[in-house]
Amino acid sequence: MTIQVFGHKSPDTDSTGSPIIWAWYLNQIKGEDAKPVLLGEPNTEAAFMLSHWGLDKPEIIEDVAEGAPVVIVDTNNPAELPKSINKADIRGIIDHHKLVAGLETKAPIEIRIEPLACTATIMWKMIGDDLAQAPREIKGAMLTCILSDTLEFRSPTTTQEDKAIAFGLAKDLDVDLKDFAAQMFAAKSDVSAFSDAELLRMDSKEYEVDGTKFRVSVLETTAPDMPLSRKDSLMETMKTVASEDDVDEVLLFVVDILNEEATLLVPNDRVKAVAEKSFGATVEGDTVVLPGVMSRKKQIIPNLKV
Repeated sequence: MTIQVFGHKSPDTDSTGSPIIWAWYLNQIKGEDAKPVLLGEPNTEAAFMLSHWGLDKPEIIEDVAEGAPVVIVDTNNPAELPKSINKADIRGIIDHHKLVAGLETKAPIEIRIEPLACTATIMWKMIGDDLAQAPREIKGAMLTCILSDTLEFRSPTTTQEDKAIAFGLAKDLDVDLKDFAAQMFAAKSDVSAFSDAELLRMDSKEYEVDGTKFRVSVLETTAPDMPLSRKDSLMETMKTVASEDDVDEVLLFVVDILNEEATLLVPNDRVKAVAEKSFGATVEGDTVVLPGVMSRKKQIIPNLKV
């Protein structure tokens, strides 16, 4: 059976590119039948990556069949995976997030989790010298993933390994890092075609704090005025999304990549309390600016308090 390689729901650039990279490696280097798939529509930056490097958009799947061989990348959280994931034959996990309980495997598997900014960085290390055989588009996907997850090295999750590998790939591809990152972030910032509900789910993760369930949404942009101009309708839609997704609250952080700060929308007293307890902020209106906050993984989720 063909091995399906996929990342988390609401696929961002890393969860779109890393399945493509690893499926190439399994097919071309390991001689195994594999294909990348997605658990939703890729975001605008991920779509830019596919177009820029001439990559086909992977098939989008809703669930996995019982016994189907799979490799999970860029997550190990069952809440971000197909509902039947524990009925599948999980062959491997490659990730850079904290370990979450709940996955079951049918046999011992290879798991690689490292405290790096990007799954593609880990894959670069795992593929090793065989990467010399990779076509330009695979290396390009790898570079795009690293620049995305590090926010062009601005994110506090960035390590020297991420940075060194990105510079090496850029040199190999003859790509100007600054210019290319600007193109990526411009693509990511254009959210005009998305509904409020789509924006709230586009780059989001479910997380529970002391019995309170959150959908923690992040919009990384070089044009924060674009989503913030829609804050009234976004805050109204948060109620609907929370109800439909069976969470208590939606938290939306609009991350200003260039100014290195996040704006949190504050639609009610519960979110106000979360902002004040979690970030030591003083909230006086329906938004609050959090200087230096760039990373959901390192700065937002670990600090959430209710």
